[in-house]
Amino acid sequence: MSPAAVPAFLAGSAAAGGLVELAAARVGRVRAGPGRAARGVAALARLGRRLGAPLSPPADLEARIEAAGSPLGLRPADLMAVKGGAALVALLAGSPLAAALPGRLPPAALVALPVCGFLAPDRLLARRARARARAMEAELPDLLDLLRVAVEAGLPVGRALGEVGRRHPGALAREWRATAERLALGVPRDEALARLARRCPVPAVATLAAALKRAERHGAPLSEALRAQARDARAERARRIQERAARAAPKIQLVVALLLVPSVLLLVAAALVGTLFR
Repeated sequence: MSPAAVPAFLAGSAAAGGLVELAAARVGRVRAGPGRAARGVAALARLGRRLGAPLSPPADLEARIEAAGSPLGLRPADLMAVKGGAALVALLAGSPLAAALPGRLPPAALVALPVCGFLAPDRLLARRARARARAMEAELPDLLDLLRVAVEAGLPVGRALGEVGRRHPGALAREWRATAERLALGVPRDEALARLARRCPVPAVATLAAALKRAERHGAPLSEALRAQARDARAERARRIQERAARAAPKIQLVVALLLVPSVLLLVAAALVGTLFR
């Protein structure tokens, strides 16, 4: 393989992976079209099962699905079937592009395409979990304050979670409301809180679940713990905002250096040329 072909192969593999991930993301965008997304995922799952997709998922796959909010109600076995179907679709869709590559790149591209398709659902799950974590971190301080007020008013923990969840929009409020419904149905509190911690990929929610367990077992005061957690959550949110602002400064400087400065220099050069030819 020539030195010039190596960058071409890497670029082709990256492009193929990006196309497959974009296709998976379009399938997974439930808001854009729930019925179409469900039909697309179901078709990939059926295709993967016909191919004999592996039925033994990784040990952490169920936790990753729950952290992503269980999109479209997928189970680990369903997601493994989707991964197998996505690998085949990526291979078939990218074969014409791979065949057009020069030299010895087509065989390597034919290997890279199904690998990218197989890994694309994992990338989508991780992206969705990160987006849910950011949204929940933004909601957490206000919800903790509302929960503290409800507990101080004398409501039991399960009912307080349900009342706060019903009166506040957002992903975290929905998870609190679902936890309250499980508790009302008789699910053990430890089990319900453990599932809440799994479905909310935010460390502060795991800390909240531990505080609720301590309050039930040992009678520890809950309102002060909730007040302290709300204060820490606000400090963490402020720190993240400052970090994003600090990361944005170099990007703004890059835009200024690449766009504004050359445009100003062109204007100055044009004025100088006009002055010289007078």
